[in-house]
Amino acid sequence: MATKANLTAIEYISETGAEVLTDADTLNFYAHDVYQRGADLLAVVRPKNTDELSAAIAATTTQNIPVIPRGGGMSYTGGYTTDKAGAVLFDLAAMDRILEINETDMTVTVEAGCTWAKLYETLAPKGLRTPFWGTLSGLKASIGGGMSQNCLFWGSGRYGTAAQSCIAMEVVLADGTVMNTGANFTRPYGPDLTGLFLADTGALGMKATITLRMIPEAEAHGYASFTFENHDDILTAMGAIERSGVSTECFGFDPSLNAIRMQRDSLGSDAKALGQMMKKQGSVWGALKEGAKVVAAGRDFMDEAKFSLHVLTEARIQAAADDDLKRARKIALGNGATETENTIPKIIRANPFGPLNSMLGPQGERWAPVHGLLPHSRAVACYDAILALFEEHREEMDQHGIFTGILVSAVSGSGAIIEPCLYWPDASNPVHEATIESAHFAKLPALDSNSAAWELTQTLKQALVDLFHDQGASHLQIGRTYRYRDSLDPAADGLLQDLKKTVDPKGLMNPGSLGL
Repeated sequence: MATKANLTAIEYISETGAEVLTDADTLNFYAHDVYQRGADLLAVVRPKNTDELSAAIAATTTQNIPVIPRGGGMSYTGGYTTDKAGAVLFDLAAMDRILEINETDMTVTVEAGCTWAKLYETLAPKGLRTPFWGTLSGLKASIGGGMSQNCLFWGSGRYGTAAQSCIAMEVVLADGTVMNTGANFTRPYGPDLTGLFLADTGALGMKATITLRMIPEAEAHGYASFTFENHDDILTAMGAIERSGVSTECFGFDPSLNAIRMQRDSLGSDAKALGQMMKKQGSVWGALKEGAKVVAAGRDFMDEAKFSLHVLTEARIQAAADDDLKRARKIALGNGATETENTIPKIIRANPFGPLNSMLGPQGERWAPVHGLLPHSRAVACYDAILALFEEHREEMDQHGIFTGILVSAVSGSGAIIEPCLYWPDASNPVHEATIESAHFAKLPALDSNSAAWELTQTLKQALVDLFHDQGASHLQIGRTYRYRDSLDPAADGLLQDLKKTVDPKGLMNPGSLGL
């Protein structure tokens, strides 16, 4: 039998029992994220449980080989793509069990690879859910990835981001040590050690298990949509609605993103979700009425030349959800809104984890969002600056077929997300093909590689990152994209570096992520 001294690096890792893949197609696929390709990988490891994860990390870093965590693969900020070749990527998708649902203490513990969709569907028959309960990419996006990257959408209008629903985690450090970050029923207990590993983009450790709070699922819902003439009014209204605490989700689109949605969506896809939406109504008659409204509205209900804002409310009884909606409506109308058909929030709530076909534009264009989280008091000025940046580059953007759309969303207690999205004509990559529904992907034009458009997109993306930094924005999904460390107080940056050295003295845990 071969001694460990005679084993190759890959054989040594394989001895841990974790699956190890080295074929060219697999390595090429995992070198990509949604936005770009990173450096070549040495291997992909697929552990099935915490013990295999711990042993395989130790076996890799003992050989001074960097390790990189990957959840659902939905990153577009370099969360798991590295600049240097030779790293081992850990695909945690096989660690997807729901380990415990504690209805007495109202906690749920999952493995890191469990998706938001799986958790929601498992808890729903029990009338339970987590406060923050997933991203729009939750069909693929994992809970471990959400804890590493932080994320928002479902529940964010009332409960904030994903990290705020977390109680405790088991984290595997660079040497294979499995560390429990705190008590599994409350947070914090003393200094918030759980918080140290949240939103770290995997730079400090790999999440193995996560414990989240649970709450009763809402029994009543309200939906409203509005149009606005300008971004000042929609941002002002959204801020006031967030401060009032009446919405669970409050989000909107600029005219360009409205037009993109109308091109992409069809009444057929709406009808598929319609059955789900009708089940959520309080009575058969109510379901029929709501369904009829959606069908009657068709796809022409939205004025694509205007900004749109969509508000969702929820409560234990319908009267409370309706009252919250009434308060949101008063705020919106008081800020220049016109109420329109509420098709979008109904459909999106009926099918919260729909297919991820928005990963490419309506004509197969590549897509890259760049976002900033700002206090409401600075949101309009930041939006103005983004428009000025696009206007500065308008001629060359038009020349290369690059267009934009902007999403806005409220985050409870934090402010407003402003997310300009870049679309450009370019060839898709393997992550797109593996993620988008095959029937939808087959209908999209197959675009050629476009180096000129790609280079300009890179320039625009970096300009947006710099603009958000100058505006004092903070970020989710920091990865290798946003200027996190540039925004830190020097003493805070020193503490961060000391922490990194303590938990990862050789700098092998997702190097480059978080700017470390």
